[in-house]
Amino acid sequence: MFESTYHKQFPGVIGEKGASRCPPPVRALTDSRLAALCANAAYRAFFTYQAEFHIITRRAASRFLRCDWQGAYADAAERLGLYGRVLDQLVITIHGLMGHRLEEKPIWAATKAVYSSLITHSNEWEIAESFFNSLTRRVFATAGVNQQIEFVDSDFDAPPTDLPSTVQRGYQGAELRDLLSAILTELGFPAELYADLSAAAAAAAARLEVELGGPVARIEMVQNIFFRGKGAYLIGCAFRASDGHSLPLALALLNGSAGITLDAVLTGEDDIAILFSFTRSYFRVDAMRPYELVRFLKTLMPRKPLAELYMAIGYNKHGKTEFYRDFLRHLDASADQFQNAEGSRGMVMLVFTLPSYDVVFKLIKDRFDYPKDSSRSEVMRKYRLVFEHDRAGRLVEAYEFEHLRIERDRFRPELLEELLCSAANSVRVEDDYVVIHHLYVERRVRPLNLYLAETNEAAARAAVIDYGQAVKDLAATNIFPGDLFPKNFGVTRHGRVVFYDYDELCWLTDCEFRELPAATSYEEEIAAEPWFSVHENDIFPEEIPPFLGFRPDLLETLMEYHGDLFEPAAWRRVQTALRAGNILDIFPYGADKRLLSSPERNAVSSVATDVGAAD
Repeated sequence: MFESTYHKQFPGVIGEKGASRCPPPVRALTDSRLAALCANAAYRAFFTYQAEFHIITRRAASRFLRCDWQGAYADAAERLGLYGRVLDQLVITIHGLMGHRLEEKPIWAATKAVYSSLITHSNEWEIAESFFNSLTRRVFATAGVNQQIEFVDSDFDAPPTDLPSTVQRGYQGAELRDLLSAILTELGFPAELYADLSAAAAAAAARLEVELGGPVARIEMVQNIFFRGKGAYLIGCAFRASDGHSLPLALALLNGSAGITLDAVLTGEDDIAILFSFTRSYFRVDAMRPYELVRFLKTLMPRKPLAELYMAIGYNKHGKTEFYRDFLRHLDASADQFQNAEGSRGMVMLVFTLPSYDVVFKLIKDRFDYPKDSSRSEVMRKYRLVFEHDRAGRLVEAYEFEHLRIERDRFRPELLEELLCSAANSVRVEDDYVVIHHLYVERRVRPLNLYLAETNEAAARAAVIDYGQAVKDLAATNIFPGDLFPKNFGVTRHGRVVFYDYDELCWLTDCEFRELPAATSYEEEIAAEPWFSVHENDIFPEEIPPFLGFRPDLLETLMEYHGDLFEPAAWRRVQTALRAGNILDIFPYGADKRLLSSPERNAVSSVATDVGAAD
C-alpha cells in the first residue's frame, strides 16, 4: 500500500524492488540533458527521504501501543538524521553526474526548472522545494540568495495539487459524550484498548462544555494522531452551538498496564501553543499533506509562525525556509536597525536582535572571555545536542544558518563594529552588505534576571518557582545546564521559564554531585581557594544559592519549593534513575488539565519526585 501510494505521486522514479534507476554519467551531454538527469536524481532522492520519513513516523503508533518508549525515542533520533544522510548521498550522485561542470549555474537553473515540473503533483511539494535548496547550498555555499538556482519564493502561488482536503474530519449530530467516544475510537484507538472509555468521554464532555461556555454544535479534528514521547494527542477545534465560537482542543492520551487513558483535555490557543512550543521536540504525525495540516494548525494558533508549525511536525528544514522567507519579507517592510539584545553580555556568544522581529541572532565569538576555555567546535556540539535531544519544554530551539547577507545600513554602527571586532571569523562587510557565515537564531524571550527586576511580586514569585521546575525538568531528561544563573534563563509570553545558554550544558550523568566538606580549621574556613581536591565535573549544590543573585525573598521562595536542588543526594537519586534506563517524560500540561487518575503517569511521577516529572 505504501509503495503503490507513492508510485502515484512519483511515477517512474522507482525500479524493480524499489531500486532507483540512476543513469550512469554520459559523455558530452547537452546542458538540457544533464539538467534533466540531475533533476531526476534530486527527485528520486527526495522520494527516498519522504518514503523513509513516513515509514519511521508510522512506527509511532505501534511504539505507543507496546509502550516501547526506548524504541520511540530511537525512532525520533533516526528521523532527525535521515535528511542529512539522504542529502549526503545525493551530493555524491550529483558530483558524479556533473563532474567539472558542477558550478555552471545555467545548468543548475535548468535543473531547478525541470525539478519544479516534477514536483508539481506531489502532496509535499513545499518540502521538495526546501530539499532542492539544501542541495544547492551544499554545492555553492551561497552568500545571500540566488533566485536562479534556489526556491527563494515558492514556484507555486497556490498549492499545485487539487485533491479534496483530507486533513480534518467533522463530528456533529449526537450527544457530546458520544461524539468524543467516536473521536477517540475512530481517529484514536479501538474501544477495547481504553481503560474506561465511557467515563473518560463523559468527563471530557463536561470539561469541554465548561471551557466552551455552552453546548457544542460540532467538532473538527485532524485525522492523524500526534505522537511525542509517551503521549499521543488528537488535535482539533470545538464550535459553540449558540454563536459558532470556536475553541482549540487537544485530547491527551497515555498508555500503560491498565490500557489507554484520556489523561487530559487541553483547550484554548495558549494550551495548544504550549503543546506545540518551540521548546519541545518534534511530533511524529503521518501527514501526507503537510501544507494543509500546517494551515489548519495555524487557525488554532494564529500567533504561531508557520516555521514553528512545520518544525513541530518534523519538517525542520522547511521550517527554516519558511522562517527565512518571512524574515526577508519583514526586512522589506520594516526600517529599524539590528542592535545588541537586552540582557547580560555573553562570554561566548554575541547576541543581537531586530526590535520589530521576535527573534535573537547568536554568533560564536572568535575568542571567549575569561574564564571560558571551550572551543568553537565544542559550542557547536552543544547546540547540536540540544537539536537532537528531548527539549522537555525548557530548551529553546536554535535554527542554524550559514551565509546570511543583510544590508549594512540595517545594523547600528556600534553593533557592526563589535561584530567585526569580536566575530571577524564569522562576519565580513562586502560592498553595502554584511555577510554572516554562521549563526544561530532563537525565539526572543525576556531574560529572567530582567523579568524579575521589572515584574510584580506575584509574577516574580511564580517565575522563581518555575525556574526551579525548569532545572528539574531538564534533569529528568539527563541535562544539567551548567550555568544556573538567571541571566541564562528566559520567560516566554506564557510565563514559562526556559533555558537558552548552551555552552556549559552537559549530561547530568557525567556530573559528580558532592557534599561540601566541612572545614577542619579556621584557616581552611577563610581560605580563598578550596582546601580539598576538585575535579572538572565536580558540582557542590550547597554552594549555589548565594551566587544566583535572587533577592532574599525570592531565594526563600526557591528554597521553599525546590530546596532539594541544593542537596547532592537528590541529584544522585536522579542519576540512579536515569542510569537504570527510566524515561521520565515531561508532560506539556499541568495537573489542572488532567481528567482521571492515570496509574502509569503517577508511577512515572513517583520515580521522578526529586526532578519534577510533571509541569
